[in-house]
Amino acid sequence: MGFFAKLFGKKSEEVSSKNVEDFVSLTRVYFQSVIAAQLGITNIRFVPDVANFKRLFKIPTQAGRLGIAEKAASRKMLMQDYGLSENFFKEIDASIKKHCRTQNDVQAYLFMYQGFSNDLMMLMGNLMQWKFRLPSFFSGALRKMTEKTVHEVCTKTVWNKDEVHKTAAQVRAYKERLGYSEEWMSEYVYNVVMLAKKEPKAKEEEQK
Repeated sequence: MGFFAKLFGKKSEEVSSKNVEDFVSLTRVYFQSVIAAQLGITNIRFVPDVANFKRLFKIPTQAGRLGIAEKAASRKMLMQDYGLSENFFKEIDASIKKHCRTQNDVQAYLFMYQGFSNDLMMLMGNLMQWKFRLPSFFSGALRKMTEKTVHEVCTKTVWNKDEVHKTAAQVRAYKERLGYSEEWMSEYVYNVVMLAKKEPKAKEEEQK
């Protein structure tokens, strides 16, 4: 969480790592559930995040197939708790269907997605900086600024700073290979940023 603490100008203990970690973990569960259901994976050790999720929430296996019930449950939680759209999940489904046709494809796909996610967040933090520190009640403005910056990343090919130019090119390459849209990228970044801005309830109660 050092990245988020630095990004928002807060001490690490003031950033709600739990919420961000929950969001990222649930997203991983959804990814792995889709992969398990699509490829007919039966060895639960192949999808460790699904295994933990299944144990924690006591999700029964549906129709004797791993991933179906877990996909539905994680999707429901992400929509209810974080307000994600239907299209967010449709794009994940389409991307996995295209790139994960055998179990041998899975590790390469997840590695590529992780690089995409990391580079995207680092780049957005670099480009937006002070804008990410806006109070939470400016959420509408922050969402629009996030969408604008993502659009620039996807369309602007020349940047003043070499490191920004290089990372933006990498993000565009990941985007094209994985098949995610600007809207998907904006929704993902916005949710992570809004969660990282929140302080944990325990600290608020301590201050009271």
